[in-house]
Amino acid sequence: MTDKPEMMLYLAAPRGFCAGVDRAIKIVEMALQKWGAPVYVRHEIVHNKFVVDGLRDKGAIFVEELSECPDDRPVIFSAHGVPKAVPAEARSREMVFVDATCPLVSKVHVEAERHFAAGLQMVMIGHEGHPEVLGTMGQLPEGEVLLVETVEDVAGISPRDPAKLAYITQTTLSVDDTAAIVLALQARFPAIVGPAKEDICYATTNRQASVKEIAPKIDALLVIGAPNSSNSRRLVEVGKAAGCAYSQLVQRAEHIDWRAIEGARSVGVTAGASAPEVLVNEVIDAFRARFDVTVEIVETARENVEFKVPRVLREA
Repeated sequence: MTDKPEMMLYLAAPRGFCAGVDRAIKIVEMALQKWGAPVYVRHEIVHNKFVVDGLRDKGAIFVEELSECPDDRPVIFSAHGVPKAVPAEARSREMVFVDATCPLVSKVHVEAERHFAAGLQMVMIGHEGHPEVLGTMGQLPEGEVLLVETVEDVAGISPRDPAKLAYITQTTLSVDDTAAIVLALQARFPAIVGPAKEDICYATTNRQASVKEIAPKIDALLVIGAPNSSNSRRLVEVGKAAGCAYSQLVQRAEHIDWRAIEGARSVGVTAGASAPEVLVNEVIDAFRARFDVTVEIVETARENVEFKVPRVLREA
């Protein structure tokens, strides 16, 4: 018998690492094995402090710009992608570099190039300043990509030729919010061309669907992820939109606001695509220290996607 109050934890599945994040982390680890420390990484390889700190301890040095890297050490570009000017600079300096851009982000880059070659101006749905947006917009000459963040932004853009437009999206957005923006674009620009397959990645879509599934069952939702993780922040928004009034982003168990969930008897737990499972287990253990916990896994999809690392590392 226990005198702890009962707590039902609904554990979303899928959750946590996606194939692109898993690949990016492997790239850094394999680069350290091949070339030794230090290996430089332009921007956080993925948006998670626990992961970044772990790689830093192994010998990775994280910088924001290529100008901070010496010519004689390898540099890795983050999973979010980089503007074309970055690898061009690396080549001009004869640097060894490995591109860890998620293949699903690279797909959006290729789309943008294809539309540009066809004479279309681009509208990108995304968040200003996010590394993925900077990287995608940086694939094309300045002025060729117009950014919209909200439905309201659609009315404010002034394309060169409304009949020659295409749209692309950041891969980590809210599925529902993006659909609304696409409808607004299609209403204003009926000729606008969309992607053959939507740009929002499978992992983002699946994690949002699992949150929608558990939202009606819970009093509170905890999303394990970093404050600068777009896909994690979208999970919080999806939880609120699905009816879970208390949806909170937490980096680790120590950041849980226990007073805020006082009285809750059912809590949902999920993790953004850059959060490792060890942090999920840490949160569950923190609940077990305070409650008599029952865990129910709510699985809405199964993922078996795997992306290969670049050949230069496979040959190591």
